[in-house]
Amino acid sequence: MTVVQEFLKANENYAASFHKGDLPMPPARKVAILTCMDARIDPARALGLEEGDAHVVRNAGGRASDDAIRSLIISEQLLGTGTVVVIHHTDCGMLTFSNEDLRQKLQGEFHTSADDIDFLPFKDLEQSVREDIATLKNSPFIPDTISISGFIYDVHSGKLLPVS
Repeated sequence: MTVVQEFLKANENYAASFHKGDLPMPPARKVAILTCMDARIDPARALGLEEGDAHVVRNAGGRASDDAIRSLIISEQLLGTGTVVVIHHTDCGMLTFSNEDLRQKLQGEFHTSADDIDFLPFKDLEQSVREDIATLKNSPFIPDTISISGFIYDVHSGKLLPVS
């Protein structure tokens, strides 16, 4: 059985007892979470969330990229969130390379330049959280009324560590 077939089987079981189809579109807890796509992070479990509680925006590194900001603008402007939580994590792959490293790899493999792509790697975990908070606070499209907090998730203990 392929992984997609496994997903479809699991979804059959999930849908058979699904009773949350009437949840409203805006998140009940009025919060958006920006975090990494790392498979070791389950934001719902780690934060005690249920379906309908929060918007979860995920990308490599949990970075405040243009596309993440696009999602956060929609979350706040159209769906009423008033809080953003930025969560990066220990042992992140984004700590292991530079833009130049990945650009060279792509050039060698695909024979085309990726010089115009910023992959947003970082060398300091706490600083990356601070930078993303600053990016969000400095965005002309994120109102000053939005509360923004930052954390590091420890993939070994499951704990959230505040970043000031």
